[in-house]
Amino acid sequence: MHEVALTELQTLILALVALLLGQTLARHAALLRKLNVPVPVVGGVLAALALSALRAFAGIEVTVATGFRDVLLLVFFTTIGLSAKLSSLRAGGVPLLLVCAVTVLLLVVQNLVGVGLALARGAHPFYGLLLGSISFVGGPGTALAWAKEGEAMGLRYAPEIALGTATLAVVTGALVAGPITGWLIERRKLHAAAAPAEISFAAPAPAAPASPSSMEQIMRTMLLIAVAVGIGQRLNEWADRANLLLPGFLTAMLGGVLITNLSDLFGKKLDMRPIESGGEWALQLFLVMSLMSLKLWTLAVAAGPLLLNVVLQVAVTTLVAVGILFRLLGRDYEAAVTCGGFLGFGLSSMPVALATMDQVSARYGPAPRAFLLITLAGSFFVDLANAFVTKAFLALPIFGR
Repeated sequence: MHEVALTELQTLILALVALLLGQTLARHAALLRKLNVPVPVVGGVLAALALSALRAFAGIEVTVATGFRDVLLLVFFTTIGLSAKLSSLRAGGVPLLLVCAVTVLLLVVQNLVGVGLALARGAHPFYGLLLGSISFVGGPGTALAWAKEGEAMGLRYAPEIALGTATLAVVTGALVAGPITGWLIERRKLHAAAAPAEISFAAPAPAAPASPSSMEQIMRTMLLIAVAVGIGQRLNEWADRANLLLPGFLTAMLGGVLITNLSDLFGKKLDMRPIESGGEWALQLFLVMSLMSLKLWTLAVAAGPLLLNVVLQVAVTTLVAVGILFRLLGRDYEAAVTCGGFLGFGLSSMPVALATMDQVSARYGPAPRAFLLITLAGSFFVDLANAFVTKAFLALPIFGR
């Protein structure tokens, strides 16, 4: 097997090519438009399949760089934090509390399914947690972090199970969240309050040279993001000392939340235009890079149980989203789009959730309340809840054997 390691620049070029190919395919494939599959998902899956085929038929294994991808994740969630004003929690109101409560229910249900499957196969129940919310809601980074805890417990296959489950979760969630949301909207004949807005991932048309003031805005935005990431790193160090496992992107987002709310407190308004634009581009590039870096052949380690687990998790997550959350939120268009975001982060990741809602909104119309609820619950709440729910499961007697 000949190994080729791409540099950060080569990885970025490949990601941009995959993104453009995905956009072209999505534009001309009616089925993809009908299923509401996000453009970066199309491009990322195409790249992952191409790299897997290169390994299988040419004996060349390509490893993509992950440094810039990880930076994009921090940038994206920092921009989410910079736009998350605590005053907006009041705007979320009871619907936000409902989304948070149903999210906790989902975490518990996913872990029950995973632990049940592990026990049925005679495996240690910790493997069941890796099959549950750690991988589905947490994603690959969180799954591998918890897998280290499993290795410390003597579970030698914990990294493989974690990576395989998280890989299937990312791909499956990205592919099913949009179609289920579209089906729900069309089946119920739901309509947005306003007309759909055109959302394109193409490069913007050439603009006039930036004025010094706009360049100053960009530099200020970059400074805010860098400071927020720095605050997040310090928060992560404090959490680590308290034995609380938190992903770096969550603490970076909290750094952004701190900055924007302190700015409000002192009457300094942030310019959200460059922040939102930067977050949008970071989201698209991060998603396509994440998908194309997946080593699909690693799923062969335990393909049967992993596939069975995915089917069960998709079923229970869809049941919770459509059967409970959709009903609690009023069964309207905003509730349907919220369910799409819920499915996105419940089965895959927050970037998939937002990309799914972007795609659905572009086709059916805007859903501002849905974006508010998913941004607050999916970014601000779910990772903390996941950590506490996992700790609670580990305190059960069956994990002490």
